[in-house]
Amino acid sequence: MKLANASIGQLLVPVDDLAKGVAFYRDVLGLPFQLEAPPRMAFFNCGEIRLLIGVPAPGQAAQRSSAIYFRVPQIGPVYASLKEAGVSFPAEPHVVHRTPTMELWLAELKIRSETPLPS
Repeated sequence: MKLANASIGQLLVPVDDLAKGVAFYRDVLGLPFQLEAPPRMAFFNCGEIRLLIGVPAPGQAAQRSSAIYFRVPQIGPVYASLKEAGVSFPAEPHVVHRTPTMELWLAELKIRSETPLPS
């Protein structure tokens, strides 16, 4: 059985510091906070997808290959709001695909250890 008919139920994003991760996803990105399961997990609602941020188990290295694509009704205001909150973007929002009936826009943000987080 393959995943052709599957949908995403949850995404895991590894973090080094749970409190800073919660603050970033809740306070800076504005995702609705669902619950925290200390010391290593917190959950957020993002439409029909649940986002799990998690600190790896002791002795386990965090994988840094997660990518999350958020669908928003208007990219411009979201981009401006996040930029004002201190989120850095390598480039401004731009069209990555165009058809006669739609445009797909992308604004990539990078989360690094130097990304400002709320105190």
